[in-house]
Amino acid sequence: MPEITREEVAHLARLSRLALDDHELDGLAAQLDVILGAVAQISEATDTADVPPTTHAVPVENVHRPDVVTPSLPREDVLAGAPAAEDGRFRVPRILDEE
Repeated sequence: MPEITREEVAHLARLSRLALDDHELDGLAAQLDVILGAVAQISEATDTADVPPTTHAVPVENVHRPDVVTPSLPREDVLAGAPAAEDGRFRVPRILDEE
């Protein structure tokens, strides 16, 4: 696979409206070349019909626990520790103006 050139990266940067300096263009050209090489290597894989699709490289198991209702703190005790309370709820400063 041909190497991506610095000029191609500069062209892509212009199309993307990215202002890149010479150092960034050189670095991105090298990084994109590695990425495109990896994609080309994956594209060479053949006869993958018997390979099951996966979402992770290693098996992942979801851990569940039973949903058990437990008593919580009384509302009065919780609100007693709040800086401000009103109508049985926490009072917080307004952050949005009404329009």
